[in-house]
Amino acid sequence: MKLAFFCLFVCLLYATACNRSDQTEQKHSHAAMMKKMDEPKVSIQTVGILLYDGYNTLDAVGPYQVLSELMGTRVFFVAKQKGLVRNQGGVQIQVDTSMAEVKHLDMLVIPGGFKETYLMTKDTSVLNWIRRIDRTSTYTASVCTGAWVLGATGLLQGKKATTHWYRAKEMLEKYGADFEPKRWVRDGKYWTSAGVTAGMDMSLAVVREVRGEPYLKAAMLDLEYDPQPPVVGGSVANTDPETVEMMRQMYDFGLRDVMPAEQKQK
Repeated sequence: MKLAFFCLFVCLLYATACNRSDQTEQKHSHAAMMKKMDEPKVSIQTVGILLYDGYNTLDAVGPYQVLSELMGTRVFFVAKQKGLVRNQGGVQIQVDTSMAEVKHLDMLVIPGGFKETYLMTKDTSVLNWIRRIDRTSTYTASVCTGAWVLGATGLLQGKKATTHWYRAKEMLEKYGADFEPKRWVRDGKYWTSAGVTAGMDMSLAVVREVRGEPYLKAAMLDLEYDPQPPVVGGSVANTDPETVEMMRQMYDFGLRDVMPAEQKQK
């Protein structure tokens, strides 16, 4: 559900309450509820999420779902060309907006992936488009290894940032950024998140920045966002070293054909 439905529900309750004898009390209750829906502190009317073959599904769809809670904000996908774009698993999604059609975004989100993301760091046309959008954007953001792409534009030079834990420090330092091992990091207009699910937390922080904490709490309830994983884990800090090393070697193997050997050996 989106918050617009919640507001409609509140208005309907108020209209019904007007026919009751306790009209004054209900009016005060309605006013208190609608106070949560104050005017945004920051104007974010358009959010474009960049898709490309090989993107990680939740990197893109997680922020899409969360940022869609912002009433009055259009959230949409954009790709190099219109048409079908495949995620890491080959699932196709129709993208109806090309980069050439987008001259301005209030917020740009760059999701991550795996080897295709690394290849995107070499795509001059994509990097130039990101730089152009960034000139007038209010926020520019990345999720997971999307920070590799954002870093390749030079826009993270001298900025604090985070990314997926794999080669995080090396990759961000390569682009002149200061790696912070946090769930999400904001440095000025730039928002970056750690791997995959962290993009949702970052997006929730954006909602709070734009509409305030009471609105965020309503959005989180709308999403029933209350993570309760069955085991402790999910980060390098709380996962056993053997599992971390196994995953690191798996990533190394997966990137063997695209990442320079000297970088993989760091």
